[in-house]
Amino acid sequence: MTITEALAEIKTIGKRIAKKREAISGYIARQDSQKDPLQNDGGSVEFIKRERQAIRDLENRVVELRAKIAAANARTQVTVEGEVRSVADWLTYRREVAPGQQQFLGSLRSGVEGLRKQIAAKGFGIVSATATVNTADVKPTDVWVNISEKELAEEIEHLETVLGGLDGQLSLTNATTAI
Repeated sequence: MTITEALAEIKTIGKRIAKKREAISGYIARQDSQKDPLQNDGGSVEFIKRERQAIRDLENRVVELRAKIAAANARTQVTVEGEVRSVADWLTYRREVAPGQQQFLGSLRSGVEGLRKQIAAKGFGIVSATATVNTADVKPTDVWVNISEKELAEEIEHLETVLGGLDGQLSLTNATTAI
């Protein structure tokens, strides 16, 4: 079984568990004057016991599959943009690190763009602190930008490339890695 197949099974199990829970809720109680609708199949009490056991079995299957997936992800290496990490590490990176990087880099870009508009509106000049500048040409009203906009753009593009490549590698790996 591949990771993709295991993930599909987990999704199916989730639906089965939801249906079993819903089925149980219809038989929690009844008035004494009403006939047990499941009497011919052992009664509502037995039905609930069987369904609850089936739910526990399905939940255990989910845990088993997740453990196998985690083990496979820990041992499977993937290379994205020249960087090698285990699938588990890449998943952690994508979930916990990349969103913060995207937000931070985006806010830097927005901040610089906003600053450029404000400075241009006031008629001041912009000087890049990361470029070679003849300080004799800098006016007292000029504003120094302390980040390389070119490097920032390259870093944003690289992050987008990594995340796009990672999605492709994870799909391929999930489809071909046995658990």
